[in-house]
Order: sequence, then structure tokens, then C-alpha cells
Amino acid sequence: MTDDRWLARAVDLATANVAAGGGPFGALVVRDGEEVSTGVNRVTRDLDPTAHAEVVAVREACRVLGDFSLAGCTLYTSCEPCPLCVSASLWARLDRVVYAADRDDAARGGFDDRAFYELFETPRTEWSMPVESLPAGTAPTPLVPFAPFEAWLAKADRTHY
Repeated sequence: MTDDRWLARAVDLATANVAAGGGPFGALVVRDGEEVSTGVNRVTRDLDPTAHAEVVAVREACRVLGDFSLAGCTLYTSCEPCPLCVSASLWARLDRVVYAADRDDAARGGFDDRAFYELFETPRTEWSMPVESLPAGTAPTPLVPFAPFEAWLAKADRTHY
């Protein structure tokens, strides 16, 4: 199948998900011309703000393929991925992400991801939700921030990723 056919499948998944009471997003992972997995938005159904269609499809593809790397795969999605889904795609090492509707279409549909894209362009000190580090020496008990990484580096049988 071609990109447009895979995108049509993603749009069909999204439309069917709306009929089933879910959000208007659908995605699928394809490798070597074969569908590996699908995903639809399950945020409200599962009460999980990370259950975006793309993330659901990536999680299922990793399970099906038995690997956390989706190198060699393409993610087709009904809408331009939000920053969460772009990040998941990068971490999954997908070869490509192809989408149908864009962020302006999503905004017209009531899903304005532009606020997140704009937030990442501003300094963290200006965010409405603080994301901050606890300065060394201010914790009531000794805090060794690098300890988990030291343990990781000392682990001879670690799985590199």
C-alpha cells in the first residue's frame, strides 16, 4: 500500500473511534508494507493522559515485535503528532512519521496543541507549572542525583538504548 492508503486507514480508525465514544485520533505502525499495530485515542476511556493514538500504536508495535526499537517502521497517524507523540516516535526510533490533518485542523476540531509547541519555546521559569531541580545540599537527607546513573554504568549486562 502507499502512504495515502495507510493514512486513509489511520483516518478510518480515528473516525470509528469517535463513533465508539473516543477521541478523533487513529494511528498505525507499518513495517515492510505490513501493518504491525494500530492505536486509537484512549485518553478518556482509560483515564490516561498519555494514551494518545500514536503512543498506543507504538506500545503495541513494540509488544508485537518484541523490541523497544521500531527502526525500520513508519508511523501513520490521522493528525500531526503533538509533542508527546513526537517524543515517543523519536524514542521508538521510527524511520518516519506521516500524518494527515495538521495542527490547524486539530485546533479547528477543539484540540489546540499549539499551546504546547509554544510552551517549549519559552524559558521554564515562565511556565505555569514549575519544572525544577532540587539544589544539591537542600534535601533533609543526603541526595546523590547521579547514583542511579552510576549503578547503570556499573551494570555489565545492561541493555543499551
